[in-house]
Amino acid sequence: MASTPRAGGSKKGPTKGSGGKNKRSLRGKGPTPKAEDRVYHKAHKATANKKAANASAQAKRRKKENGPNMVAGRNSVLEALREDVPATAMYVAGRIDSDDRVREAITLATKRGISMLEASKPDLDRLTDDAIHQGIALQIPPYEYAEPRDLLEDAADRAEAPLLVALDGITDPRNLGAIVRSTAAFGGHGVIIPQRRAASMTAAAWKTSAGAAARIRVAQVVNLARAIDELKKQNVFVVGLDMDGDVELPELTFSRDPVCIVVGSEGKGISRLIADKCDQIVSVPIAATTESLNAGIAAAVSLYEVARTRRG
Repeated sequence: MASTPRAGGSKKGPTKGSGGKNKRSLRGKGPTPKAEDRVYHKAHKATANKKAANASAQAKRRKKENGPNMVAGRNSVLEALREDVPATAMYVAGRIDSDDRVREAITLATKRGISMLEASKPDLDRLTDDAIHQGIALQIPPYEYAEPRDLLEDAADRAEAPLLVALDGITDPRNLGAIVRSTAAFGGHGVIIPQRRAASMTAAAWKTSAGAAARIRVAQVVNLARAIDELKKQNVFVVGLDMDGDVELPELTFSRDPVCIVVGSEGKGISRLIADKCDQIVSVPIAATTESLNAGIAAAVSLYEVARTRRG
């Protein structure tokens, strides 16, 4: 006996399939996106805020590095003025306890037509980023970096074998300033620094150099390894300083030739990539009870040894 259709037209039993017409709707949506990738998730907003904060910090850092700089302290300001360091303004504290250095600085600034502005101690603290300014500070324009070839040309103009220093991983501007000062003291022709993750010629570097930054040029390069390759093409002998060097500094036989001394950061030393680029790794002989030397001191000792050999 045939079955009677139900009300509404539906039949008892299985219905026909879609025949593949709704195949797309049967597909899965794939793995669940990470929380930070979901636009409306709080993790996404937190990640976006963090990226924005990092970008802002980088922008401020670039602005600080590329904007006007301040040389603080009586000796540093006076040395900078004596060496004709470009300056746009000099700030002097009101009712300053004047001495010979302050009076000479004011005289030199007046002769050069540098604007002199009176500033309170809080203003000087802010302008110098809380440095020890002793009531006087000099505003200088952004440092104009040289190219490595400029340093070689300076040596050629002096009819001398180039003596350069390259810094790998030096992040303290005071170390940079000290090395610039030592380079000037021992007849060097310039310092080479990387553009990223390295100290630059800030006010702290200027101050530590005690005016030597006006006499010794600093070259900034995008890629230190490539710059070393270019120096080697110019017959510059590249020496890397490391406590586990192949030879000790007094045994260096290439001192009279064009030389570039590579100094690494204290603790980490020279990176493996840069060490592989060096023609020789040299150690500074020190007492067994001393673990290592500060980067600035190691550079000074090495520069002295090269200068002593060249004079001999």
